[in-house]
Amino acid sequence: MRDKIDILHFSIHGLIRGENLELGRDPDTGGQCLYVLELVKALARDERVGRVSLVTRRVFDSRVSDDYAAAEEDLGNGADIRRIEAGPRRYLRKEVLWRHLDAFVDGTLAWLRRERRVPDLIHAHYGDAGYVGRQVAAVLGCPFAFTGHSLGRVKRQRLQEGGIDSADAERRYNLDARIEAEEMSLDAASMVCTSTQQEVDEQYSLYDQYAAERMRVIPPGVDLTRFDGEGDPDVIRGVAEKVDRFLTDPSKPAVLAIARADERKNLVGLVKAFGGNEWLREHANLVVIGGNRDKLAQLPPGGRKVWNELLKAIDDLDLYGVCAIPKKHAAPEVAGFYRWASERKGVFVNPAFTEPFGLTLLEAAAAGLPLVATNDGGPRDILANCENGELVNALDQDQIGKAIESILSDPKRQEKLSKVGGVKVREHYSWDAHVGRYLEELERILPKEGRPDEEGSRQLLAKAEHWVVMDLPPALEEESDELVDRWRTLFRSNEIGLGIATGLSYADTREVIERLDMPKPAFVISGLGAAIRYGKTGVKDEVWDKQVRIRWDREAVVKALEDAENLELQPEDRQHPLKVSYFWKGEGKPMPKPILGNLREQGVAAKVMVTADCFVDVVPVRSGKDVALRYLEHKWGIDPARIYCFGTYGNDISMVRGRNLSAIAKDGDATLRRLRSRPRLYKCNESGLAGFFEGLDFYGILEGSPPPLPEEADTSDDEAVPESELQA
Repeated sequence: MRDKIDILHFSIHGLIRGENLELGRDPDTGGQCLYVLELVKALARDERVGRVSLVTRRVFDSRVSDDYAAAEEDLGNGADIRRIEAGPRRYLRKEVLWRHLDAFVDGTLAWLRRERRVPDLIHAHYGDAGYVGRQVAAVLGCPFAFTGHSLGRVKRQRLQEGGIDSADAERRYNLDARIEAEEMSLDAASMVCTSTQQEVDEQYSLYDQYAAERMRVIPPGVDLTRFDGEGDPDVIRGVAEKVDRFLTDPSKPAVLAIARADERKNLVGLVKAFGGNEWLREHANLVVIGGNRDKLAQLPPGGRKVWNELLKAIDDLDLYGVCAIPKKHAAPEVAGFYRWASERKGVFVNPAFTEPFGLTLLEAAAAGLPLVATNDGGPRDILANCENGELVNALDQDQIGKAIESILSDPKRQEKLSKVGGVKVREHYSWDAHVGRYLEELERILPKEGRPDEEGSRQLLAKAEHWVVMDLPPALEEESDELVDRWRTLFRSNEIGLGIATGLSYADTREVIERLDMPKPAFVISGLGAAIRYGKTGVKDEVWDKQVRIRWDREAVVKALEDAENLELQPEDRQHPLKVSYFWKGEGKPMPKPILGNLREQGVAAKVMVTADCFVDVVPVRSGKDVALRYLEHKWGIDPARIYCFGTYGNDISMVRGRNLSAIAKDGDATLRRLRSRPRLYKCNESGLAGFFEGLDFYGILEGSPPPLPEEADTSDDEAVPESELQA
């Protein structure tokens, strides 16, 4: 039977803390931040959940609260916020976060390894978190869930309908990267959570990776207790002071809108709808809460543009005295604005071009406000359930104005909608109902018995205390049954993980492993560092794949060496997109440096490796077994002294010369045997697996002995090996 569930929720952009969220502070700190925070808190209260973390970005910035610099924040009941450093320490808007998301992946994995934690589920919110969560889930072998909240394809479509130039939209919102991340998240997700069926039918269906059978419609939960009772008198008084000073007659019915200053929210359209309706101008007041601002010049470009258009529309329509636009508000005052408008028998309006969620509509309904909302996404289901308002075409300003007028001009109808909505929103949108449905859906995708940390599983990357890294044994069939059985048994617990680092392709490596019934590796470095793959299914490390391709031009390598003496290309099935392999046909040993010099003369960046005095491989400058291993150490936060490298081939030379605990087999390549011994480099007296276990015993790894200190006095290249024989 499975233990209590351990869940990670990723919500990367914006500013998130356990209390007093700065909703509306900027376009990135909105309803999604509040929803994910409250979902995490509500999950933690359920007895089926053992632990739940909200993973977001860590920010060190004098312009924001120090709260966001804390690495962790306890939320109670086994819930917490974990903040990961990625990119510059300062606060960044979501459109420029994309280039730093690979660092977020690595930081998350290192944190999980420090805690020896492998969650049961990873759930990502929005495209940027999808980019991160999908990779973390794939590497660890966790089920993955995705919620888009707002989708890039829909945003692009709506912006174009609103007259925004496509090139300008791409430059400002980085939509190509976002849409690709959404496609890949949809492809990887075992479950895609949405708020409404309309999102499924009209928004997610626009994507190539849309799969109806994986979509789950779960109506959102909302903390409606803030709207019970009469509220804090000081808060209500403070809200009145902020609003009333704008208005000639504050007692008139209020038309309230609360949204970020984002073009998608269509606040300018609402101002024009109000200003273009004579009845509203005479009988009502418009109150727009568009986030917090000090000076317009200090706002992000998108928010600044919206506010400039808002102020121009207010001025052009001469709405002074009937339009309030408070500059600042605290989180507790949000409920106060709803109460203020409700006391004045008002209406709440959400005029967004696209609205997948609709949190403010639920809050407004709970506070007793009828609704006028965009006929898109969440509002369709909310108004169908709550029966307390009208849907409108967000592009039709005249229709918006008339819908508001039809409610406010009929006080009896306004009162009826207010009462009905207040009751029904509590029936349909409680957090208990949301969490119950959410966990029911999780039961369908989570393993029934949990996941054992078996040999070769990806979970070992976060849990194994020690690691063995080696190439495929050169003569396993000739080893004694006793040694082979001992070798296989070594990796059957979750204490020691196996990594294979080889020059073969990944496909060839797996074929050898299966054919020889070898222990199963948790990771494989193949093609001399060309690729890193995890677990039995071979999940690619996408971050490494990007890094290793930098400055690599395979065609240029082939062209540069096509007339080189004594080099003959190996057959096509031995080649790799990130490796050019040759046979050495000359007398004596091939020397890497002359070959490298030839490449450099023609402006080709690469590394040259020699194996067994007869194979020459040219690989990217960022490739190599040693570089790949150091990357894994950094990515996963593994102490090099916890890694035992067993060297056999010439291309192991850089790997065994590092800070790991290394041993060289007696039958290893001559290049390796000429390395001098040092505290973390041992030359075995035995060959093959006998040498392998001799090295383990020398370091006392199986007995838990502390590793020898690395040599401090001399970190130069080994004098015993001619420079010409080192990998270039």
